[in-house]
Amino acid sequence: MAAVVPPASAQGKPKIRTITAFIRLDPAQYKQQVADTLKMLRNAKARYGLAGYEVQTIRITTQPFPEYTHGMSKEAALALFHDLDALAKQEQVSISIGPALMTDKDDPGQADLLEEILGQSSNLYGSVVVAGSDGVHWKSVHAAAEVIKYLEDHGDKGLGNFRFAAIANVQAYTPFYPASYHQGLGHQFAIAFESANVVAGVMAVQRDPEVTRQALISELGKYAFAAEDIASKIDQETGWTYVGLDLSPAPMKYASIGSAVAGFTGSKFGASGTLTAVATITSALRDISVTKVGYSGVMMPVLEDTRLAQLWGEGALTMDQLLAYSSVCGTGLDTIPLPGDVTTQQLERIIGDVATLSVKLSKPLSARLLPVAGAKPGNQTTFDDPNLVNTVIQPLP
Repeated sequence: MAAVVPPASAQGKPKIRTITAFIRLDPAQYKQQVADTLKMLRNAKARYGLAGYEVQTIRITTQPFPEYTHGMSKEAALALFHDLDALAKQEQVSISIGPALMTDKDDPGQADLLEEILGQSSNLYGSVVVAGSDGVHWKSVHAAAEVIKYLEDHGDKGLGNFRFAAIANVQAYTPFYPASYHQGLGHQFAIAFESANVVAGVMAVQRDPEVTRQALISELGKYAFAAEDIASKIDQETGWTYVGLDLSPAPMKYASIGSAVAGFTGSKFGASGTLTAVATITSALRDISVTKVGYSGVMMPVLEDTRLAQLWGEGALTMDQLLAYSSVCGTGLDTIPLPGDVTTQQLERIIGDVATLSVKLSKPLSARLLPVAGAKPGNQTTFDDPNLVNTVIQPLP
């Protein structure tokens, strides 16, 4: 007889990682646009709060920034983003300014501008698209590697690269950062879950893949339908268009996807059965019939998950393992600490592997790599961020 899934009261509701609003930013009136957007976001956060959902963050995403800085001098563009960052800090909101490069035909100088923007800010996020339906963008792979190497020595106490990602086949309207962007008219919003706790509650008592899959559909589905119902009401009442929910069971420190998967295998994350467990979760997410956006797959951010960070520090988890698991889920290589002497060429090879896998499987993946200036394998990271777990840096493969 199949084991019974713990009731919601035992495992708790998922948190909402973010409510992300999409705007078509106009440099001439962005302050009013942000004010109007924050009014909607704060009301939406309160609405979810009344329904018992803790909202972790509210975010604003723009179209790719080269679209609204076109014709500006570099100085004028940097001044705009300096002011936008200051406004974001004042209002306690994060802002994604979208990709610097969408294709290999785009001006590589925009990636140079992005690295300076991120190096001088603390609340802005950005990306470079390194693959799409047209294949791997090798020039963009090189540009992304150069951005990462620049941000190693610049940015907010070594955290500049936390706010940058090389993204492959990630579609518009993902609410998760740093990959978030859009190319539409704006005035839209999306929701993202933080639901590793719900997954852990199911997988702690289920070992059969199909029974587990059905239990996940049932448990996560009831929260997804409830969240979508609230979003639909916000849509009707505010005129902001709801575009979907990213069901990815994002972890956060002790709400660990690594521990959740271990509950299914009866061993540590990375043991035989891990790939099956990850694929089972992803399959369940795909069968929950809500409007989905973004990755909607398993997220394995090493430095945001206490158990994954521990395994990484022990050398018991590798980039090759994470790439293998990414073949059946999302999101790729996320928050990976690297030695400070990693070269641009080595970064290109890592990003190229992620891009190649994404193209081969036609699935969204990304690379968020965090080289630590001056650090060597065996050193402990010292990131000063409440959302990150410090761990031991491993040698490059």
